[in-house]
Amino acid sequence: MKGDVPKQFMLLNGKPVIQYSIEAFYSFDSSMQITLVIHPDYMLFWEKLCREFHFSIPFKVVPGGETRFDSVKNGLETIADEGFVAIHDAARPVISADFIDNIFTEAAIHGSAMPGISLNDTIRIIEGDVTNQLDRTFLRAMQTPQVFKISELKRAYTQPYMPSFTDDASVMQSAGFPLHLIDGKSGNIKITHAHDIAIAETMLKL
Repeated sequence: MKGDVPKQFMLLNGKPVIQYSIEAFYSFDSSMQITLVIHPDYMLFWEKLCREFHFSIPFKVVPGGETRFDSVKNGLETIADEGFVAIHDAARPVISADFIDNIFTEAAIHGSAMPGISLNDTIRIIEGDVTNQLDRTFLRAMQTPQVFKISELKRAYTQPYMPSFTDDASVMQSAGFPLHLIDGKSGNIKITHAHDIAIAETMLKL
């Protein structure tokens, strides 16, 4: 994004990006424990934003680690072992309580639930000087929130970190746990580039 602050703290339709996700989970279940894992350097900045935007939804703050893996592990250490937990990217603000409800429902039936969407573009894999086309029928772009049994996810996070751990599903699969894939939403975009802010602003107004 090349901004002055991390993308989750940038303003989107007049409030921080991260606030939309918190409000969606709170709307789904106001008794749910919400834990924010924030880089230690931005703790005071987040407190300032909470005061500035009169943010009153209850939540717990945990300092992040060197990697996403370490940050999730830090957050898991603050919650009980029973029940289900959703891990969500703070930079995915276009979610709803209904979408969250569906993911938790699927997880309760199958033990886990991870949203993914089909790919529309032709995909090619680069192997040296050669490229080969992949069958996109068998490919999905993964999203969050991803929901798992807390006890199982905690066990998965006892593994040593590996660079292949790009999301929680990859950590769970490495630990030998079965995964349940569900349909994601094309509108569940991740703020990555500057133009994504404009796209998210439009989608949130629909």
